[in-house]
Amino acid sequence: MFSYIREDAEASQALLLLAHGAGAGKSSAFIEEIASLLVARRIAVIRFDFPYMQQMTDTGKRRPPDSSEKLQAHFVALCEQMKREFPMLPVFLGGKSMGGRIATTILGNTTTEGAVVFGYPFHPPGKPEKLRTAHLETLTKPVKIIQGSRDTFGSQEECKKYDLSPAVSVNFLTDGDHSLKPRKASGFTHQQHLEQAADLTAEFILSWCKK
Repeated sequence: MFSYIREDAEASQALLLLAHGAGAGKSSAFIEEIASLLVARRIAVIRFDFPYMQQMTDTGKRRPPDSSEKLQAHFVALCEQMKREFPMLPVFLGGKSMGGRIATTILGNTTTEGAVVFGYPFHPPGKPEKLRTAHLETLTKPVKIIQGSRDTFGSQEECKKYDLSPAVSVNFLTDGDHSLKPRKASGFTHQQHLEQAADLTAEFILSWCKK
């Protein structure tokens, strides 16, 4: 059983399966806004909840995320269903933070074209030695990571040290945090960064569609 919201774009060129982060689900402000911006750029979006998040919604009680294995299995099953429902559209995986990390871990086991991550959790905040990058070193399908330059889960300076696959490209948004939000003194607004993230995502996906 899947809990998802389908948002169709006019003359859709591709479909993005968009997963949420650890603490907020498919109806969070970030996920809703990114989905809306992508739909305006001719990318249809399926935003969905992992099982633990759906249980939180149903019961009103907070609970930790499911195991990585369970998250991966759910994402793969959803992917297979959507591939059947939308056989004519190229399908991409995506997500914010944890959801994006799970997307990259299953990418090679699906028939999807690539993945997009908004704020990759390269490491837990304050623990730069606990890297979550091993699988990013060997990926062969294209991955686009859109990261705030001061993200505490992996800043621009820290990312310079990572040995990532040539298939992985990272774009940094000036002064953005883990949700791509800049400080007022930066001269940028959160909305500007979300628009830029949507532009980068659309360029990444639509350039594949033109091949």
